[in-house]
Amino acid sequence: MTGSKSRSDPVSAEARSPLGRARAIGLAAALAMLALIQLAGPGISERLFDSYQRWAPARPAKALAHVVLIDPESLASIGPWPWPRYTIARLTERLAQGGAAAIGFDVTFPEPDRYNPDQLAALYPELAGPARDSLMALPSMDAVFAEVIGRNPVVLARAGLVAGSTDYEVAAATDAALLPVEAQFTAPLPPGVGSFDRALSNIVDLDDVAAGHGLINGTPDGDGTVRRVLMVANVGGVPTPGFALELARVGQGIATIRPVIADGGLSGVGLGDTYVPVAPDGRMRLHFGPMPEKSVTPAHLVLKRGLAPGRFRGKFVLVGLAAAGTADVVTTPIEDETYGVYVQARTVNAILSGDALIRPRLATWGESALGLALALVSLWLLPRLRLPWAAILPVGLALALLAGSWIAFRGHGLLFDPIRPIAIAGAAGVGLLAALFVEAVMARQRLAAALDVERLNAAKAAGELDAARDIQLGMLPPVDRMTRLHPAIDLDGLLEPARTVGGDFFDAMRIDDRRICFLVGDVTGKGVPAALFMALSKALARSALRRGPADLGAAMTGLNDEISRDNGQDMFVTMLVGIIDATTGEVLLCNAGHENPILVHADGRAREVPLEGGPPLCAVDAYPYMAEPIRLAPGDGLVIVTDGISEAQSPDGDFFGHPRINAALASWTADRPAGDAGTALLRAVRRFEAGGEPSDDLTVLALRFRGG
Repeated sequence: MTGSKSRSDPVSAEARSPLGRARAIGLAAALAMLALIQLAGPGISERLFDSYQRWAPARPAKALAHVVLIDPESLASIGPWPWPRYTIARLTERLAQGGAAAIGFDVTFPEPDRYNPDQLAALYPELAGPARDSLMALPSMDAVFAEVIGRNPVVLARAGLVAGSTDYEVAAATDAALLPVEAQFTAPLPPGVGSFDRALSNIVDLDDVAAGHGLINGTPDGDGTVRRVLMVANVGGVPTPGFALELARVGQGIATIRPVIADGGLSGVGLGDTYVPVAPDGRMRLHFGPMPEKSVTPAHLVLKRGLAPGRFRGKFVLVGLAAAGTADVVTTPIEDETYGVYVQARTVNAILSGDALIRPRLATWGESALGLALALVSLWLLPRLRLPWAAILPVGLALALLAGSWIAFRGHGLLFDPIRPIAIAGAAGVGLLAALFVEAVMARQRLAAALDVERLNAAKAAGELDAARDIQLGMLPPVDRMTRLHPAIDLDGLLEPARTVGGDFFDAMRIDDRRICFLVGDVTGKGVPAALFMALSKALARSALRRGPADLGAAMTGLNDEISRDNGQDMFVTMLVGIIDATTGEVLLCNAGHENPILVHADGRAREVPLEGGPPLCAVDAYPYMAEPIRLAPGDGLVIVTDGISEAQSPDGDFFGHPRINAALASWTADRPAGDAGTALLRAVRRFEAGGEPSDDLTVLALRFRGG
């Protein structure tokens, strides 16, 4: 019994080692995906959350925000912006008389009114006497507006500024730390909250009498989309509320704002009985939705009266500019363009309804941990499953994560990113399966190599030439694989060995999504040495060219050096290599002592393409081969042959030659598949030989450019 166990242990360990390697590769793929997602940033997640908002826009229970829009019709009716402060004062009075709970101006008034009496008098220096005295005796427009502001719950905007921003130098005259802030914060704002050195504020006459002041900064995310609205920030070291939060505070008659701190960072702000979740930087993630039409009123209608009584009663009114040329145009998750005042109005509704979106602080870590956990489960479970469960379970799990993310958003306003765990676990699964596939391929290759050795040994004993010929044909790319390389390229190849084993070969491979590489080669000599040298040449050529060389000529020079390195038999190989751009028809050709290619136009006209080329590979060390370009029009074809065609002999000893090649290709027009070129040449050569024994391998590679 002990001896039996001893014999089975090494076998079991060896059987487990490929799976262990595959699991290690799968885990490495999961970690690489995690690092890639971290480097890529939140872009994919944000776009998913944007889609959620488009599918289920917000419809707040308390739509108390009302926008009075200074729109093009209002500008045409009242006059261009900026309006006289007297007009804005009348607008404010009308809103207050309508019962507005609070009135917020989503514009700043940093300069005195240009219609003030002293400003008008300065415009007309010739005005004198009683007329000038009467004009100067009038109250300033700013004083009239300030008197109205002082009697009503008005919130004025200000914009926080950092060094280098627009208006930063203009704001230097005002000490940001001395700007009035009516909101009383129950605690200082913690580190991490947004901070501004200065602020663009209103003139002192207005600022000193306003019921509140709020910041209107709306910095978009990196892709230019506004997803978050500032709730609180420090201006010159002084805690200051955002515009929407201040409007909600003034309208509800609340004096204090409570910063809520968790783990040393800001997690929310309290306003009366309302809790507003915010990120550590002091911004709230807004759930966007359409602005109801009944919540928007053009400013000129307010000034002209005639509106239904109580239209603004109990409303939080925001006055904003929405005309051509305004800079306050933003992109949101549900709109390519909208006005900033609409964003502020939606924010007021979200504050009053408690309808903000929540992205927990540790959400990213949790999603990454979940992804790694699922990756480990996948690495353990997938090898134990059989189809179809090996496909059903991962797909079902991904759908479950997507559904859970949607339910969390719809039901609780929680933002859970399912893409991160799906991508991490998916990378682990793909890495595992790819590694197992590679292990299987390597095992088959080992078996194939062993089979090739057996075939060679058998050839020595019972027919070396026939076995080597089979190996030679088996190394050529299958026709069905060549036809699938690119839809714009029709590619086919044909190789008819002579009685003895030869050294002809062809190959084709896809370099990238638009380039195809093809080649035809012919090794000097006959028999098994030529076939083996052909195998070496083909393998090295495929290795050198499938990486898509930037310089085809340099790649051929490097291939020449590689093949020459172990060429103890002093053999050489002719080769013609081409790279075609399937989108343009551009072809780069490099000829190493081979037959020139034949260009066949769409109507069947054929001609030889003369190439300068160079000597066969292995003939001259370090020869500087050069690539030569041609262009194929849609419908044109390119045919490459070996000397087994051009030097085929008739019973009289004549050579087949290029004129007969061109004549045989005349029937290969644009409507015929690539394979017809090789068939036509094979039939013509065999008729020319009239039953005689072929002197060499017959090889044809035909390519038709269908068009990009």
